[in-house]
Amino acid sequence: MKGYLKAMLVLAGAILGEVSSAYAQHLTVALDGSGDFPTIQAAVNSLPASSTQQRVIRIKKGTYKEKVFIDGKDHLTLQGESEKGVILTFSQANAIFRCDPANANDWTIATLSLRNSPDITLEKLTVLNTYGAEATGPVTIDCPSDPTGKKLIKKSDHQMALYTGKGTTRLTVKNCTFRTLGNDTVSPWDAEAGVYYFKDCTLEGSVDFYCPRGWAFAENCRFICHNMNAAIWHDGSGSKDAKTVLKNCTFEGDDNFKLGRYHTESQFYLIDCQFPKNMADADIYPAPSGKGAPQWGRRVYYAGCHRQGGDYAWHRDNLNTAENAPKAKQIDAAWTFGSRWPQFGSRSAAASQTLKMGGLLAEAVDTTAEKMLVYQRSIGGWPKAVKEKKVDYKAPLSAAVKAATLADANRKDATIDNNATTREIEYLAKAYKATGNAAYRAAAEKGIRYLLKMQHKNGGFPQFYPDSSSYRAQITYNDNAMVRVLTLLKAVAEKQADYAALDPTLAPAAKLAVDKGVSCILKTQYVQRGKLTAWCAQHDRRTLLPVKARAFELASLSGAESVGIVQFLMSLDNPSPEVKKSIQAAIAWFQEVKMEGFVLKDVVDASQPTGRDRVIVPEAGSVLWARFYDLDTNQPMYVGRDGQKRSQLSEIENERRTGYVYASTWPQKLLTKDYPKWQQKWEKKEGSKI
Repeated sequence: MKGYLKAMLVLAGAILGEVSSAYAQHLTVALDGSGDFPTIQAAVNSLPASSTQQRVIRIKKGTYKEKVFIDGKDHLTLQGESEKGVILTFSQANAIFRCDPANANDWTIATLSLRNSPDITLEKLTVLNTYGAEATGPVTIDCPSDPTGKKLIKKSDHQMALYTGKGTTRLTVKNCTFRTLGNDTVSPWDAEAGVYYFKDCTLEGSVDFYCPRGWAFAENCRFICHNMNAAIWHDGSGSKDAKTVLKNCTFEGDDNFKLGRYHTESQFYLIDCQFPKNMADADIYPAPSGKGAPQWGRRVYYAGCHRQGGDYAWHRDNLNTAENAPKAKQIDAAWTFGSRWPQFGSRSAAASQTLKMGGLLAEAVDTTAEKMLVYQRSIGGWPKAVKEKKVDYKAPLSAAVKAATLADANRKDATIDNNATTREIEYLAKAYKATGNAAYRAAAEKGIRYLLKMQHKNGGFPQFYPDSSSYRAQITYNDNAMVRVLTLLKAVAEKQADYAALDPTLAPAAKLAVDKGVSCILKTQYVQRGKLTAWCAQHDRRTLLPVKARAFELASLSGAESVGIVQFLMSLDNPSPEVKKSIQAAIAWFQEVKMEGFVLKDVVDASQPTGRDRVIVPEAGSVLWARFYDLDTNQPMYVGRDGQKRSQLSEIENERRTGYVYASTWPQKLLTKDYPKWQQKWEKKEGSKI
């Protein structure tokens, strides 16, 4: 019986990530050298970027005088031994930091800074920025970035204890203290995708010292204000649904402090909060330096809030004026975050597949999805190969390879070539819907944000990002790479099927990316003597003209990639006149350049180096298209590794003839089925011939 219980405890520990593995690690930080590391930053740096389970860095009591940053890591907990006993402290005025040219591109503006790091938890920590407490008064410094060359720094100027930038979402903060004597003490800033949960925390500072962007929920927290302007602030410009909710929180501060303000779109809910007698009779207000009247109106709501010595008129309950008139008891973290954070919401029906052992629950896993988590690069995309070996999710993954791959997460080999990144996002979104495993959702969302980030300003997509060497930064239609990305983003924008369960703020960004992509497609369609034709497999990212890739892929018109582009344009719900014109021109070009009466055949030929050959031969009733057509003459062209154009397939080397597809029937289905169906659809809708 004891052996059975021991086995069950080990299994339960493995399920919850309580054992060290390539996925989950528990480290200890201690100033006296008794832990794994003497500094928090060293412990953070030691961990690979990604994990399927929460890693924990346990911090022993002590005062840690360091500035800590977490960049591109997920599923990580910083856990102090006690809130009062573990102090992370640093002294930095934001303006002084920014005035130093050496810091122009440095984003670590707080004592604790995070970016591109979802699913982070902070527990039992005190985080201080002591600049305001240590400064003796205002000081004027040299500041090259200021028009005057000088800048006056006050004790109460911006000095952050906690800052989180883009990509840091689903942040959990419990039993923590954040204290400065300046502005923006706690700044979780991702208006489009940020979701933040604070519980049993103390927050202290000057103007706007609690200033979340996006979705934030704080409960049982204490707010201490040292200014007359505003304690809390919110930016909800990323989505009409974005909101900051404070429930069962208490406020205190200097005499006549004001509760809050906003500069842009915002939405405040204060539920069962307690205010002191010395607060100002001033409701949350629009800052004079704001962007004008918010398009969604002023949205400030109260329920069950009271002030010592008597309520002000604006403390009265007004939830009935909010959209959908929620009841106070409905307003909790799940209501605030909706589907953006499954941990707080109701699980999908599929999530009932969770494993139950020894009374413990673990999220269901998908073995292929687990491998995809391992291969995801810290920037969000996936490689197509590692050390020239194709990534194969059907192959077994040893513990050693897992560890090595996770440790290699910062490699710059993420790509959209050969279905990489799009296939992983598609699979992970489906796996999340099937299992409810939040790690799959987070990885899919990170992948989508990678696609959005890699897009050129002109709407095109490079083959690789951030690697821009050789032809990798050019706009690529090669092997339908850009078309696959736009098709996926279109599904995200429309919240189709598996993408409906992902972060809804991705939808508008995806729609914008699709619109830009369509614009790029129209601009890159090659004009030949004043006539629209087709597209090259690659286009210059600046001039938009056709360019070469590999030696045997010269600038040309493509009889293959152009098919996928036209099919994508035909998938658009409301094609513009320009899109219709583009489609019709490409169809006409396909008809013009087809090679009638020919077929491509693979044959056995012992005289060839490969023992076989690929030939184009006459065959009545057949039709072929070349992969490459001359930009000026529309004549088929065949290019070997020497980079020389030839007019016959037989004129290039056997290795290329048999190892690359230079001709096929790519446009046939488009011409005989897809285009006629599309044409009929729009003629019927518009009542005229297209």
